[in-house]
Amino acid sequence: MSAPRPAFSRRDFLRYSGTLSAAAAISTTISACGGPASTGSAGSGGNKDLVTVVIGYGNDQSWDPSMTASAFTMAANNHIYEGLVDTDPITRAPYAALATALPADTSATSWKFALRQGATWHDGKPVTVEDVLFSFDRVMDPSTLASSFFTSWLKEVRKVDDNTVELVFKFPFPDALPRLTIAKIMPKHVFGAPGGWDAAKNGKAVGSGPYKMTAHNPKSNTEFEAYSGYNGPRRPAIKKMNWLSIVDASARVAKISGGSAEAQIADNVPYANIDQLRKQGLTVEGGKGMNHMFLMFNTAQKPFDDVRVRQALFYAIDTKKMIDVALKGHGTPASSFLNQQNPAYARAKTVYDYNPDKAKSLLAAAGVKNLSVTLMAVNVSWISDCLPTIANSWNAIGVKTSLQPQDTSALFTKMDQSQSYQVVAAASNPNQFGLDADLILRYNFTSGGTWMKYTKWDKSSDAKALFALMDKATREPDKQKKLALTHQYIDVIAEQAVLYPVVHTELMTAWDPKKLTGVRAQAYPGVTLLQAKRI
Repeated sequence: MSAPRPAFSRRDFLRYSGTLSAAAAISTTISACGGPASTGSAGSGGNKDLVTVVIGYGNDQSWDPSMTASAFTMAANNHIYEGLVDTDPITRAPYAALATALPADTSATSWKFALRQGATWHDGKPVTVEDVLFSFDRVMDPSTLASSFFTSWLKEVRKVDDNTVELVFKFPFPDALPRLTIAKIMPKHVFGAPGGWDAAKNGKAVGSGPYKMTAHNPKSNTEFEAYSGYNGPRRPAIKKMNWLSIVDASARVAKISGGSAEAQIADNVPYANIDQLRKQGLTVEGGKGMNHMFLMFNTAQKPFDDVRVRQALFYAIDTKKMIDVALKGHGTPASSFLNQQNPAYARAKTVYDYNPDKAKSLLAAAGVKNLSVTLMAVNVSWISDCLPTIANSWNAIGVKTSLQPQDTSALFTKMDQSQSYQVVAAASNPNQFGLDADLILRYNFTSGGTWMKYTKWDKSSDAKALFALMDKATREPDKQKKLALTHQYIDVIAEQAVLYPVVHTELMTAWDPKKLTGVRAQAYPGVTLLQAKRI
């Protein structure tokens, strides 16, 4: 194992993460691959080698796969890097990537993987077992974001021979198979060098996957080309890609619409523009998944330490109006922390259907009168559209509400600095990492984790009981018993309402079917073009 690294700070998390907001904008200081590249219309003319992509998220967060939750970066890294095992971006079915085969027995307490012969890094050097050990050493480091997805079940990764590694588990954990895609294998000779992880954070990317990065310009664009040395299972059909980072919704739509359209595909399409784009001949499809708006309470501030107050504010929200007006019908009221399409979904025992009378009675039972709430929020466009409904709903039950939408980095920097807050509304989508309930819930509910520290709740007896129940579910080998325990702790999370979704939404992707084929819309931010072709 390498020498200990500095602890992963809350400020670092938000610097490296784009999950919360399409509008997060913390500039990096270097361009990884030279000067600015063209973001113009090369892809809109006769150059069929190039696909221009519009991503509605910033490309200036961390590019270190073990540290990032950035929508842009994670989508790009899935084209650049490989895990031992990767998953289909839509079905999430696992397949052997850098490994030659999937384990025969996923209930075993150790899995052996032989590496794909002839696999090379984008600089031409061979992929080795030492690179795998180096990468898992990084993933298991508690200072990394990825560690929360591995340390509960993975004991160690060791070398078997010059071409084989063995993953040793603390207990049988079949759900580890799709989760291995999070552990992107990285070259030790590049990122193990002095300053290597800083370079990764700032945009240096050297993988073994289908595409290599050829230019990176923070707040502007990132360019890729097919790697000629790639010999893996998903060979690219597109020769070059230029991904434009355009957070502004109107500018993003302009790039893919009209006679002067420069892009062939865009993610994060605003609901208000769907019909317009379809009339112009574009295909617009959605993916329903975890993407949600959540409320998070500071339980160190009264009266938000009282569960009845938290519940009251959820019951008071007219979610149907929010979905009809703000989301144009592309949303579902949360009936569990998980979305209804998740394999582990079950309706929670506590569901916050619109019930203003119940909200008033809960506030009265808690002895709360004349409550004033400042709702801080990220300034993501669809979140901002939802805020008036919340304010009107809370005002209607006698809770005077002030709205404070603001830049994501500014908002969470205040919380990093322990500045006071009451309630926060933000967006999140743990499906970027995977689908299993254990992974999704541990993203938010981990003792000592970022989110629990923000809520000031994780040292409470209720939180400790929740964490113990989650650990019990993780270790349970029987599938049905595990599912029952999972539903039990999801019920606890729903009842406590410390950090909980209001609505789950549908993410929309648009593309030109006359120029692209093989595209599949995904239910989490970004795009996948590993099986697409330029027509």
